[in-house]
Amino acid sequence: QVQLVESGGGLVQPGGSLRLSCAASGSIVSINVMTWYRQPPGKEREWVAGISSGDITNYADSVKGRFTISRDNAKNTVYLQMNRLKPEDTAVYYCYVPRMGWGQGTQVIVSS
Repeated sequence: QVQLVESGGGLVQPGGSLRLSCAASGSIVSINVMTWYRQPPGKEREWVAGISSGDITNYADSVKGRFTISRDNAKNTVYLQMNRLKPEDTAVYYCYVPRMGWGQGTQVIVSS
């Protein structure tokens, strides 16, 4: 059974930074695309960023230039470096890997 586990969330002041991690474990054959989504309070889940096995990255306009997605294939882990955080970045952040599913989510709160 494959499992995705996120970590790294927390409370941060506006303008601060956080780094999220999502580690895949279990019977992994191969991983192509790895993605991050988020669900702000009272809103629908939205796509944030994705990275291919060839390290091609894409970002939602709302985070472009502030967030960086990366991966360590040897560790089956995807990261989301979040800089210059804004209150509107407050959300539960989830990683999603096709054919593997969703992680349990990690809470990010941006507030002074």
